[in-house]
Amino acid sequence: MTASTTQLSLDLVGVFVFALSGGLAAVRARLDLFGVAVVASVTALGGGVLRDTLLAENPPYSLRHWPYLIVPVVASAVVFRWHPQVSRARKLVLVLDGAGLGLFTVTATQKSLEAGLGWAGATMVGVITGIGGGVLRDVLLRQIPVVLQREIYAVAALIGAGLVCLGHSISQLHAPWLIGTALVVFAVRMLALRRHWSAPTPRNLEDQAGG
Repeated sequence: MTASTTQLSLDLVGVFVFALSGGLAAVRARLDLFGVAVVASVTALGGGVLRDTLLAENPPYSLRHWPYLIVPVVASAVVFRWHPQVSRARKLVLVLDGAGLGLFTVTATQKSLEAGLGWAGATMVGVITGIGGGVLRDVLLRQIPVVLQREIYAVAALIGAGLVCLGHSISQLHAPWLIGTALVVFAVRMLALRRHWSAPTPRNLEDQAGG
């Protein structure tokens, strides 16, 4: 099924923003231009490739449509050439990243439900799609993935995936519900950034290490 022009545009905006975040991380790690392009592309496309692989849609959609391959390369070139300016626009990148998280989580969960998965499987695929690129980025850069140690990111995706499943169960999975769900994910992500929310971590680890 061919994506609508609107959906394609939103997808590519999300891909571009995720590529910017991946490219910035690669520049900070002092990678060369090729390394920046690889990390940016993996960050931008990794979640979607994982989604399509889990749903047995092979080859993955992004690898069969050239705009998805060109956009990360363009983003990596922008970051490599103008990374000081992009770094100063970090707040804007975070805002757009939150929007991309909401969009990708919602569309992936919906696609999983349409493929016949139950709510548990669809939720898992939705969350993996939303956070997958960031996890792969951090692994490539030999870091513990940010979503596993701080910040409310995966939790926002989990809430969004759950709301999509709820809408499906009550036969309300129409455009207003999907858009509203994406906005909820975005709002949770922005509140978490503004108020420095993070998931609970174990306490007294120093005492255990010393004992």
